[in-house]
Amino acid sequence: MRNNRAAAFFNRKSYIIAAIIMVVAAFGMTGMYFTQQEKKQEEELAREQKEQIQQAKAEDAAREKAKEEAAEAAKKEAAKAKEREEKEKEEEKEETEAVSGIIPPQEDNFMDEPEVVAETQAPVEPEYHFDAAADLNWPLQGNVVLNYSMDQTVYFATLDQYKYNPAVIIQADVNTPVKAVAAGKVVSLETNAETGTTMTVDMGDGYSAIYGQLKESPKNQGDYIESGETLGYVSEPTKYYSVEGANLYFELQKDGSPVNPMEYLQ
Repeated sequence: MRNNRAAAFFNRKSYIIAAIIMVVAAFGMTGMYFTQQEKKQEEELAREQKEQIQQAKAEDAAREKAKEEAAEAAKKEAAKAKEREEKEKEEEKEETEAVSGIIPPQEDNFMDEPEVVAETQAPVEPEYHFDAAADLNWPLQGNVVLNYSMDQTVYFATLDQYKYNPAVIIQADVNTPVKAVAAGKVVSLETNAETGTTMTVDMGDGYSAIYGQLKESPKNQGDYIESGETLGYVSEPTKYYSVEGANLYFELQKDGSPVNPMEYLQ
């Protein structure tokens, strides 16, 4: 009975020792595994660092080579430029020598001869003189719907108000040609809200003619015109004359002040 107990005790002790040995072995194997993994990682890291160092050296070598090639190219270009410059100077020198050999020497008395200078004459502008005693031609044929009136106001239907009128408003169809009442020079061609495209012609002696409600004028500022020449065509009326309809605004001025055109038109 005692022997059986002893045998069982020793069996249990053997099992415990075996278990401990197995545990120790397992820990040992685990440690070896992690050690191997760390070694592999260190080797991999060392390999990557080595590759990076080699790549950096290769890039540095490539940059240095490119720098050397650029310096060599710049040197060659500078040499070519200098060669071209020397060649151009040589050619210029040869041309100068050739020309100097062709041109004969001038006589010693060249200072005695007067120098001929071409005179440039400015274009002569035509002068216009307005004959106040002569009758003016009408700019177009049509009924006068609003007379000149600077001594009293007249009624403007479109504006529904009375006001002074420095011009005559001549009724006409759209596209009717407008003729110059006398010769002169176009001093302005502009557009405003009341009379639309408006041309001012200087006729000389302080007289000017103003033509309003124009379109498609073939003339520009600075052009010279003759009596009866077409200055443009009657346009659609502006909003200031919508009730009166299409018309020509014709104003005559003396020294910048309006005068009655009816006293001059034949």
